[in-house]
Amino acid sequence: MKPFLKWTLMGLAMLAVMLVSAGLTLRIALHGHEVTIPDFAGMTVGEASQAALHTGVDLNIENKFYSTTVPAGRVLSQAPAAGSRVRHGWQVRVTESLGPQQVTIPDVVGNPMQESSMEIRKMQLDLGTLAHIGAPGDAEMTLAQTPPPNAGVDQPTVSLLLSSTVNASSAFVMPSFVGMSYGAANRAAIGLGLKVATIGGVPAAAPVPVPAPAPATPVVPGQPAVPAAPVVPAAPVVPSGVVTEQSPESGFRASKGDVVRLTLGASGAAVAPVAPAAVPAAPTAH
Repeated sequence: MKPFLKWTLMGLAMLAVMLVSAGLTLRIALHGHEVTIPDFAGMTVGEASQAALHTGVDLNIENKFYSTTVPAGRVLSQAPAAGSRVRHGWQVRVTESLGPQQVTIPDVVGNPMQESSMEIRKMQLDLGTLAHIGAPGDAEMTLAQTPPPNAGVDQPTVSLLLSSTVNASSAFVMPSFVGMSYGAANRAAIGLGLKVATIGGVPAAAPVPVPAPAPATPVVPGQPAVPAAPVVPAAPVVPSGVVTEQSPESGFRASKGDVVRLTLGASGAAVAPVAPAAVPAAPTAH
């Protein structure tokens, strides 16, 4: 009985040693193929792919989201997190940034405030600051907006400048004369009460021949005197060309009697001579 027990215990001991050895071997084999996941955040998709290939993990772009902090085309987040230990060939899921979301701003200038507000909210935008300025005509009309129409912006907020019948002012926003012919710009500026000064675009005055005084004709008794030929004055030089620049620029505050300096270029296809509308300026918080 004792030899049998002895051999049984020896067999159990050998089996235990074999199990422990197998476990250690398996553990060493598994851990020998583990890798550390790098930090892909902020990398471009190409850079992250190269880093994943070098590390020995698979990169999978799982989602794409808008972000105001991470530029488009770069990794926004990852799972598992950077520094995690995983097996060789493990799949790492990343989210790619689409950059800030661009929204298109509608044109609400000229609309009543109520319609402007509804149009802005219909485009899923936020209504920003509302400022008022005295202006002729109906109250609560949209005179200007920020950002301008059709602008692509990151922050979906539109601020409005509204008209008010209180403290109406003669000041207005300087319109744009660029692209107009001199004649059209001059008429539009005068219509707004502005004085016009030009730079360039004035053709050289052609010399006008002035006839020499006719020699004195002797007076023959009994015949009428022949008058001398009149001297024709030179015609005034009128500026010509198309407005290429102006000072002050459009958008600045202006008042009747101010001087606007127009820089004229070569004559060309000018914009139709439509007088710019005067828009009240200098918004006042209301």
